[in-house]
Amino acid sequence: MTTVDDPGNVAALPDGRHLTLEDSRMPILHLPGPGPLPGPEVRALVDRHGAVLVRGLRLASAGDLAATAGELGVTGIVEREGFTSRQAYPDGVYSTSEWAREDQLCMHHELSYAAVVPSIALFGCLVAPERGGTTTVADGERVLDLLPDALVARFEQDGWELTRNYYEFGLTWAEAFGTDDRARVEEYCSSHSLDCTWTEEGGLRTRQRRPAVLRHPVTGRRVWFNQAAFLHESALDPLIREYLESLYGPEGLPFRTTYGNGDPISTVVVDAINAAYQNACWSEPWQAGDLLVLDNLRMAHGRDPYEGAREVLTLFGTPVRLTPPAATR
Repeated sequence: MTTVDDPGNVAALPDGRHLTLEDSRMPILHLPGPGPLPGPEVRALVDRHGAVLVRGLRLASAGDLAATAGELGVTGIVEREGFTSRQAYPDGVYSTSEWAREDQLCMHHELSYAAVVPSIALFGCLVAPERGGTTTVADGERVLDLLPDALVARFEQDGWELTRNYYEFGLTWAEAFGTDDRARVEEYCSSHSLDCTWTEEGGLRTRQRRPAVLRHPVTGRRVWFNQAAFLHESALDPLIREYLESLYGPEGLPFRTTYGNGDPISTVVVDAINAAYQNACWSEPWQAGDLLVLDNLRMAHGRDPYEGAREVLTLFGTPVRLTPPAATR
């Protein structure tokens, strides 16, 4: 494979392909037209840069994305513990999260609160929006460098904890766990390091402690990997938060994050994390048929507000099991 290191260079590759590398822009592999995906080349680019946008595949269906995943050696996983509704397609393909088009979807690593997480994330654009709607990405290595040392040290020592309450707000526990059988939910929680409690009203409360900083299994480098800011209670609309707290109290919010020892995370810390993501992000406007391949352990992703129709499908695969942080309470 031919690569380039100087910003702004374009490298000519075999069979009419070329690769664009520029500062503050994700690598773009241009293909001359539909055909077999150069899987090893794409995986090598992802290993090196954390992300690559493949242009020229002309993806047009969920089946196309599933076939492309197969060429990359990625098998889609079944999502559990989701936060938003998705349309499911065969072979592990899903629609993107149902999120209001006028709202920003903040940076996050897919399922970083789970015990078993996908290490690869694929996004296929079938219909590009008229304006906006880019899938932004941020390098977790760069985020780690941008954050204050004391903040990182605290999260690295304690990890982070997520408490969820499943009731009428958002997905029900049956939807999130793919079953209405309580025994199967309890079995899942036991095998995935979740504490779970059934409420008198028939809801479910779960609590899980996860590492906030990972040692990447391929590169060996440390990466920022968590959703402590994205799922912080301050992310809720203030009016909705006030209403829910009046009904259920602070412990009854649909989601809440703390340090791993249970100490609250301040909004100052949340703002610092979001600012680091913002300063580390790349983006590239979608074109219909594009494929975005991410190293989900290294790269966070989000979505800009948009206008017009937008159809982007996802597939998450190559799962890895995280090592839980040591007990700190």
